[in-house]
Amino acid sequence: MGAVKLPPGEPELGPWRTVTMRELLDLVHAEAGDPPDRPRVVAVDGRGASGKSTLASRLHRMVPRSAVVHVDDLAWWEPLYEWGHLLADDVLRPLRDGRALSFRPPQWEARGRDGAIEVPAGLDLVVVEGTGASHAEHADLVDATVWVQSDFGLAEERGIARDVEQGVNGDLAEATAFWHDWMRAELAFFDRQRPWERACVAVNGTPASPVRDDEVQIAAPPGRAAG
Repeated sequence: MGAVKLPPGEPELGPWRTVTMRELLDLVHAEAGDPPDRPRVVAVDGRGASGKSTLASRLHRMVPRSAVVHVDDLAWWEPLYEWGHLLADDVLRPLRDGRALSFRPPQWEARGRDGAIEVPAGLDLVVVEGTGASHAEHADLVDATVWVQSDFGLAEERGIARDVEQGVNGDLAEATAFWHDWMRAELAFFDRQRPWERACVAVNGTPASPVRDDEVQIAAPPGRAAG
């Protein structure tokens, strides 16, 4: 990644190598195995604005019978990083049982949000993406974890710009203040959780040079052999 800015405690990964998305998917499938009568459950975790949603969408497009669950939907209006029980009990366990999922988080009910988090039965892959998608407390409910590592400063810049563009969290000053409040909670959470140590592969969310649409840069996370 080269001169990357990372929070204390997160190891800089590398060397990075460019592979096709198909190679990445094959690697994740090999880690997840071939569970009978249920989908592979893959967590895509990383810091805010690291590129998790983009990667999850790319994996989803490659597997026709797949779905994506967004942690942001579970965490909506919940206290920061205190929603792990919802992820474990109301998403991961039903998926591991091979059941269809139709879940309305408590805050959706309380605040009148329409719809539900829905995943049909009979899929081959479900990608759970978002900051905190991989909890140590329920690691046994996830078949494979991908850690998306990004330059902390670059991720902040694009995260704030995204929030302003989408009209969430107010204007630039308000969005910046919200981002910094969020980061204080996120830094403490990842300091405890260290999800990169549970990952089977790391993906570069802020590559120094462009990669093609069908490619991605990967590296071995801590404790894993390169390749």
